[in-house]
Amino acid sequence: MSNITVIGLGIMGLPMAKNLVAAGHHVTGFNLSQDRIDELVAAGGHGAGSIAEAVAAADVIITMVPDSPDVAAAVRGDDGIFANAKADALWIDASSIRPDVAAELADEARAAGLRVVDAPVSGGEQGAIDAVLSIMVGGTEADFASALPVLEAVGKTIVHVGPSGAGQTVKAANQLIVAVNIQALAEAILFLEAYGVDTDAALKVLGGGLAGSKVLDQKGQKMLNRDFAPGFRLALHNKDMGIITAAARQAGITIPLGAHVAQLVGSTVQQGDGGLDHSGLFKLTAAASGRN
Repeated sequence: MSNITVIGLGIMGLPMAKNLVAAGHHVTGFNLSQDRIDELVAAGGHGAGSIAEAVAAADVIITMVPDSPDVAAAVRGDDGIFANAKADALWIDASSIRPDVAAELADEARAAGLRVVDAPVSGGEQGAIDAVLSIMVGGTEADFASALPVLEAVGKTIVHVGPSGAGQTVKAANQLIVAVNIQALAEAILFLEAYGVDTDAALKVLGGGLAGSKVLDQKGQKMLNRDFAPGFRLALHNKDMGIITAAARQAGITIPLGAHVAQLVGSTVQQGDGGLDHSGLFKLTAAASGRN
């Protein structure tokens, strides 16, 4: 089994690290807040006081941090991964960042003597807890093959989608689909409630037909209960929608629904709801109709 370091023990990174421990790997974690490191240690992992310390003996390094600048900060500099990881270590970036940044950092990683894949994930907190994440991987065939045994400890659907940056491109498309589905689900639930329909029964039958989706399965009840405890925060989805809209503009394509939903997601964040689960987009939809 490998010596694996996980940088970023947040909503997704911590359960992923715990599953790697359960799979028999020697797992070291680093996080900006000590309590998350302590939780990993309690689960059988190990903690480190810096990135440099965390990666020194690692065969595999996984980063799971919020945004492109956070990944860049973790890998560059005297205390970063590139300067302190041993030669031929495998860096797996599971963060969701800009595809062009992923490709740029992959080139830097190879120049530093590392192997690298971008491997963003989908499935939310519960998918991370249950080790059933969908993982879209960019990089060489050889590096994908090296990463696969590690990724199989945290995910269920793991697909090599192309060269460095391709994983992030597919993740951006994933976030576009998810955001539009969440908005459509919010509107449907508001519509059902306006007519006094048994919403639990309605979602059950809708889930069995063509309208069924994982978004409906995982977010429908949260909207009914007005329970927006974060599994994936709106602030992060707002960041992702910025990635997809910018990338679409760069490619010269239009995404009318995506652009509109991106504005709605951005509005929720500007109104102070960025810490809510992305199903909290329902709040904005309800408020537009004078409901709550």
